[in-house]
Amino acid sequence: MTNVVPFLIEHGYAVLFIWVLAETMGLPIPSVPLLITVGALAGGGQLNFFLCIGVGVFAALVSDIFWYSMGRRQGGKLLSIICRLSLEPDSCVHRTKNIFARYGARSLLITKFLPGMSAVSTPLAGVTHMRLSRFLLFDSLGALAWVGAYVLFGYVFSRELDRALIYGTGMGKTLFVLAAGGLTLYILRKYVLRRRFLHELSSARITPEELKRKLDAGDDIVVIDARHSLDFEADPNVIPGALRIPLDQLESPLNVVNDDREIVIYCTCPNEVSSARVAIRLRQRGIMRVRPLTGGLKAWRGHNYPVEAADKQISQKYPDKVRAVDSLRSGEDQP
Repeated sequence: MTNVVPFLIEHGYAVLFIWVLAETMGLPIPSVPLLITVGALAGGGQLNFFLCIGVGVFAALVSDIFWYSMGRRQGGKLLSIICRLSLEPDSCVHRTKNIFARYGARSLLITKFLPGMSAVSTPLAGVTHMRLSRFLLFDSLGALAWVGAYVLFGYVFSRELDRALIYGTGMGKTLFVLAAGGLTLYILRKYVLRRRFLHELSSARITPEELKRKLDAGDDIVVIDARHSLDFEADPNVIPGALRIPLDQLESPLNVVNDDREIVIYCTCPNEVSSARVAIRLRQRGIMRVRPLTGGLKAWRGHNYPVEAADKQISQKYPDKVRAVDSLRSGEDQP
């Protein structure tokens, strides 16, 4: 640890570029401590304050433009790939989509400050076909705010941070072991909780083949399309007869799911985790006949099963549900 400061003084700009680039590309290595450190070194005159900000912003933009272009090319498939690497894939996608649906390009001003969302927000901008000029404007401002805030913090409190660094250097390996151990325990806990949850929901799923057989047999099933509004706008088709209700609305104890019919929920989230979590919560409230569709709408299409425009024939199939669904949809996109 005694060599850290001299190394950063000599190679600080290169380290900063590589570190910020790696985090914004999706690796779990937080840049905030480094941004604060280089800011403190700038406050002591060892590094240039404005060059530190410029290097950090440039690194973030290189990564963001890459993910934006990949989002335009690959579409929603890219989000699933990114979030399968996350410990909380449903959360990182769903929360980011909510922010995008509410604020649009302006959300890029804040997503880098929100853990787990930065790696999703830039490809999502490409998936939604945001104009490149608009993306570059707001993403540049967001990167500048993110990098500038932490570098400025380190610059202003450079003396106090110098004392902290000296203290930390004195602790040596003990400080490193404590930090590494805490991070390892956090990751293990998230992993164990996620595996436990996936095991709990594995027996609750219904396959596309099973659902198709039930629908063809005329079984009284309520099929709910719980995709996010951004996904629905990109593909406004549903499984025949499906009701269109967002996931957040499904978690309320509404009449639309509060009956004795079998309920099937589908979305576009990785491993249908979001719809499965809602299914489990509804079961805890006494609504037992609710199951997530394995693979969601993508798996249904993969079997070449039919889809139809949303709301088609719903009034004939579920006449007692239409009013509840209409009231939900009227408030779905409200800010």
